[in-house]
Amino acid sequence: MDITTQIVWLFILAIPISCIAWTVTHEEIFKEPREWCVKHSQNGRTILTRKAFYLFTCEYCFSHYVTIFFIVLCDYKLLIDDWRGYIISGFALVFVANVYMSLFGLLRQAIKKEKVEIKKIETEEEEHKIII
Repeated sequence: MDITTQIVWLFILAIPISCIAWTVTHEEIFKEPREWCVKHSQNGRTILTRKAFYLFTCEYCFSHYVTIFFIVLCDYKLLIDDWRGYIISGFALVFVANVYMSLFGLLRQAIKKEKVEIKKIETEEEEHKIII
């Protein structure tokens, strides 16, 4: 695979990795299992138990395991066509996926802030109408 194709694969393959990692660690659909994992990661008897459950609550940690799955699934290697290519691609995919998740988090935060500001303006307008 030529370098251009490898780079395209890097940026495209990071999309489902970030999507899965974000969904499992942040979205409402996985809220109950995530809360259960948080409880076990804080109250587990052994350090191994606490760390094992923690990985399902941290998008950065979880993205490593999702990346391993996708590297095996797609047999993706970056730069070098042997085992070293798997290692390079793994860290590169984790990096790009986490950049995507950070940008998505900032976007969601900005949208939430905007909604709060709009709600505040609407409330102030309604109060102003009541006074008049």
